[in-house]
Amino acid sequence: QVQLVESGGGLVQPGGSLRLSCTVSGSGTSRFGVAWYRQAPGKQRELVAAITGSGYTNYYESAEGRFAISRDNAKSTVYLQMNGLKPEDTAVYSCNKLGTSVWGQGTQVTVSS
Repeated sequence: QVQLVESGGGLVQPGGSLRLSCTVSGSGTSRFGVAWYRQAPGKQRELVAAITGSGYTNYYESAEGRFAISRDNAKSTVYLQMNGLKPEDTAVYSCNKLGTSVWGQGTQVTVSS
């Protein structure tokens, strides 16, 4: 059974950076895609970035050119590097196995001075 565990969230000042990790366990972890989503209080969940099993990446409006998704198959981990963070990036960030209902528990990112 595939499981996803996020880490790396926290409190950061505006303009700062964080790197989130999504560690995947279970069979065939290096062969499927993973997406990062975020959900801010009172708002709908939105897609941030996705990466396929072969490493093809896609970014969405919320990434705004400041985020980068990558994967290390040897570590069964997908990363989300976030730079130039803004208060509006505050949200719970979760990773998802593409095309499935398999989610991690989420990690809180708070951008505040």
